Amino acid sequence: MLYYRRKILLALLEVFGGRVNKIDFQKLLLLFTQNTSKPVYDFLPYQYGCYSYQANWDLGALVLRGLIVGTPEAWELKAENGYLAQLKKEDQAKLWHLFRSYKGFSTDDLLYLTYTALPYYAIKSKVLKRILSPTEIEKVKAQKSPRIPPTLYTIGYEGISVEKYFNKLILADVKVLCDVRKNPLSQKYGFSKSTLQTIAKAMGIKYVHIPELGIASEKRQNLKTQKDYQQLFEIYADTTLLTAEEHIKVIFELLKKHRGVALTCFEAHHCQCHRGTLAQHITQLPEWNAQLKHL
Repeated sequence: MLYYRRKILLALLEVFGGRVNKIDFQKLLLLFTQNTSKPVYDFLPYQYGCYSYQANWDLGALVLRGLIVGTPEAWELKAENGYLAQLKKEDQAKLWHLFRSYKGFSTDDLLYLTYTALPYYAIKSKVLKRILSPTEIEKVKAQKSPRIPPTLYTIGYEGISVEKYFNKLILADVKVLCDVRKNPLSQKYGFSKSTLQTIAKAMGIKYVHIPELGIASEKRQNLKTQKDYQQLFEIYADTTLLTAEEHIKVIFELLKKHRGVALTCFEAHHCQCHRGTLAQHITQLPEWNAQLKHL
């Protein structure tokens, strides 16, 4: 059984004749997701503009299943199996509209279209000067976050894609991501340590794992009310934080050097995560002279 979003990837290839350049594919997928209340994929700004890590991972999974082939330049269907017909009528119509609108576009045409229509995704492009005019480049530069005062952020990844997660960090001008999970593993794509570290590096964000500031998973069982969380975090403050001065200092020094540092863990709300308690503890240090914000 295929995830619906993967059927969209296959159907896009089918509509465009079974073979699509890899850079073009990302641009076409972005255009497909526009004007959709719940896009099947989110995107990050990257070397050639918009890029979905989730979509690329899904395409890799389709290669493993023998449904497509990935060459250095393109994605290719191994056989057309009526994937388009398996989509909702509205998505079928959107894909045909996509084909009619952009079937004759070159890679540079698609880059220009997406860079000018959605300039945020071009902020990390390495081909900006080749694609855009100086005036258009200024519009892209205007999408970048202004220099911020020293700020300590907290962020959780519960309920959001890895792309939405990193877009929050980019827009906040975060330079260092401090992972304060005891065990940095996740069944959700993008959030296990190795992948998170890889994407952070690609986005120009330093990744630091500090497991000593985490809470063991067995202590997080049976947390049903906010009072349960509060009791756990009080114990955390009275035990872990009292013996973790060295590791807390690492975060504080990173904040002084890089100005934008984010503490990360799983939970969506900082009041249900130890990162909130940790952040509040850091604000009580004698040298504290920064802002605290929860993303």
